[in-house]
Amino acid sequence: MITVKNLSYTYPKNPLPTVKNINFEIKEGKIFGFLGPSGAGKSTTQKILIKLLSNFQGEIQISGKKLKNWNSEFYNHIGVGFELPNHYLKLTALENLKFFSTFYTRKPESYIRLLGMVGLQEDANKKVENFSKGMKMRLNFIRALMHDPEIYFFDEPTAGLDPVNARNIKDIILDLKAKGKTIFVTTHNMHDADELCDRVAFLVDGEIKLIDSPHDLKLKNGERKLRVEYMNDKTQIVEFDMDGLGKNKNFIEIINKYKIQSMHSEEASLEDIFIKVTGRNLL
Repeated sequence: MITVKNLSYTYPKNPLPTVKNINFEIKEGKIFGFLGPSGAGKSTTQKILIKLLSNFQGEIQISGKKLKNWNSEFYNHIGVGFELPNHYLKLTALENLKFFSTFYTRKPESYIRLLGMVGLQEDANKKVENFSKGMKMRLNFIRALMHDPEIYFFDEPTAGLDPVNARNIKDIILDLKAKGKTIFVTTHNMHDADELCDRVAFLVDGEIKLIDSPHDLKLKNGERKLRVEYMNDKTQIVEFDMDGLGKNKNFIEIINKYKIQSMHSEEASLEDIFIKVTGRNLL
């Protein structure tokens, strides 16, 4: 659905490129994550893909057509959730949605249903200037959905949200994937990326250091050990090699004889792997 080859971009008056010869592809119906610290080039890449920045070097194809050959019809096929809310503050939530829907060929069946998806139905007629940051973020998010495009671009989709609303946004994104939508997510939140993405790219200083699935990354970089916590008068913790675990007499004795409090494989987190591969943290 999206193919990027040898993409580079340098901002005017900037002597060094922000994006440096990157390559990746996103298959239809998959979620692809761009992971990296602030200033890595994530948002710049997204701005290029949604035609907010031009004069790039390289080749981009979206839905089988070169990006440079798309006209304004392109925006009927993509939905964009920006990192920072951008609404008309003197308009109500409902008025904002109705105004922005005039940009698209397809209209939502129900604006109230859209607002209800993110818990804003009771605030439909409230001016956005009176919204909290989290409410503005949720309104920003559903603006990307209202014309039912095939491709979505979300920049830090859960930033500024409480855990309940963040969970809801992630559930909506996963539901979009289940409907066959293609989704590009930029984030420095490794927990979101691990939960949402089929594949991730580690981006540092405008360069992609690694592309793989979160599952495979954790298998390749984790230790093949099982950490068992059990009660024997007091809490005991022991580790076992996972190879030959079924024949390990000590392990079998523990799980048969004692109360198991927890049992975890010693897999690496995406953040651990990012630091290991790039030598950088996410701040």
